[in-house]
Amino acid sequence: MLKAWGFVKPAFWKNWLGICFTRNSGGTAMQTSMYNALFGALTQEHRLANTANNLANVNTTGYKGETLAFQDVFARLGHDMLDPISAINEKSLLPVPDEMAQTRISLSHIDFSQGTIRETGNPLDVALSGEGFFKVRPLEGDFYTRNGNFRLTPNGQLVTGQGFPVLVNGGPVNIEPGARVVIGPAGDIQANGEPIGNMDLVTFENLQVLEKLGQNMFRIRPGVQAAEMPAGNVTVAQGYLESANVEVVKEMVNMIDAHRTFEAYQKVMHTTQEADQKLIREVASPR
Repeated sequence: MLKAWGFVKPAFWKNWLGICFTRNSGGTAMQTSMYNALFGALTQEHRLANTANNLANVNTTGYKGETLAFQDVFARLGHDMLDPISAINEKSLLPVPDEMAQTRISLSHIDFSQGTIRETGNPLDVALSGEGFFKVRPLEGDFYTRNGNFRLTPNGQLVTGQGFPVLVNGGPVNIEPGARVVIGPAGDIQANGEPIGNMDLVTFENLQVLEKLGQNMFRIRPGVQAAEMPAGNVTVAQGYLESANVEVVKEMVNMIDAHRTFEAYQKVMHTTQEADQKLIREVASPR
């Protein structure tokens, strides 16, 4: 994906990791300028990957974009200087400086802002306006989604596009095939004028307790204590779908900026390497 956007790691990228870290009897040492540039480049690599993912999902129904938070930290341990998706697998190569502040990526944040509502005319297409999620039940646990592109199975069960049952009154629901389905603003479902039940529409006090699972699904992060609440400030629109909340122009600007910043870090690393080589030649030359 990164190559498709014009981002290609130089052939000597892996060598930079080796150049940055050297062993001596006193522990691990390295050029501070090379160290700063390396971790700066790694953060830009993740930034570019995140932007490419957002752009790839610009036409995905109900997709929520992600942003990366950058912070300066007072680094104490080498493994604590990288973001959770480690770019260096061999931790023994990492330096352990006593005092050094470096760029770091914190966990990505999901942008839950409202996407554009577009009309489809399909009675089983449902969009949410406001804060809330549809509740679905795959094989294990309950998941949440903003993608209301639903359908009926041959036996009449209301499911997501992936085949996960949509929860109504706490459980799956069956609707007679061919019935005239009406879904009200509060998520109440009628089939041929007969009440079927209310969609389970939920939200959370802090939406950042959720993590993405793929297939436009969310779940509560493992180890996090969070309770779902009824979504009181959400409106259901039948015959509509919510578009992705990704702004293409903004993401393209981010991509260009990340690419240029990465190139700047490359130049710093080249300059540092050339200075080291010059110093070695001068020290080694006879006087």
